[in-house]
Amino acid sequence: MLRFLVSIAVSLFLCFGLFPIATPAIPVDGEYKPCASTSFDGTGKCYFGREIAQVLGHEGSTWLERPGRAAEEKPEKAIEALQFKATDTVADIGAGVGYVSFLIAPQVEKVYAVDVQSEMLDMLRLRQSVNGLTNVETVQGEETTTNLAASSVDWAIMVDAYHEFAYPKEMMTSVFSALKPGGKVVLFEYKGENPLIAIKPHHKMTQTQARAEVTSIGFEFVENKRVLPQQHVLVFRKPIA
Repeated sequence: MLRFLVSIAVSLFLCFGLFPIATPAIPVDGEYKPCASTSFDGTGKCYFGREIAQVLGHEGSTWLERPGRAAEEKPEKAIEALQFKATDTVADIGAGVGYVSFLIAPQVEKVYAVDVQSEMLDMLRLRQSVNGLTNVETVQGEETTTNLAASSVDWAIMVDAYHEFAYPKEMMTSVFSALKPGGKVVLFEYKGENPLIAIKPHHKMTQTQARAEVTSIGFEFVENKRVLPQQHVLVFRKPIA
């Protein structure tokens, strides 16, 4: 019985990212470098020592709308914790078919749903024709830019997307430009510290890794909202001056 209780306790600590696990040192040069792929879901291209993950193509869009997603990820809980204002403008970067965009839209003035795959945006617009939400606007992004106007958004949300950016340095620089002074970036990422989370290895990130990469662009780390069982909710801010 004691062994069983210890096992449960360890699992809970890992699940919420509280268990102290040693992580390797992270390179600080921030340059793209070729690297030997360590997993089937990697691209062979490294940034800050992290191998960039393969992109989930539009062919896998059913994963984004799987029936159990709400119960597994509990995105509504994280969205509630962010406390959007009714006057906010939010960019959903890597929006896919709009799963998160449409959860946020009723709470804010405007959502820009940004994705590099036109097929994803086509599916998003089809969903929009059904749900009737009129404050979601699709934006065709590129691998190096969001194509959002400078100082146009209050928030930039990336749900299970950042780790797939082919050019994270350029993309986050574009996000920095698109945010208003004091605007916030939020990364939802499956916890790389937790080996019990059944997600492909390169589709998870540690808090330490994410912070190193995002703050290198000039963002300030604000907090990790520990509200989800499997994902970090990492909040960063663009300095006001």
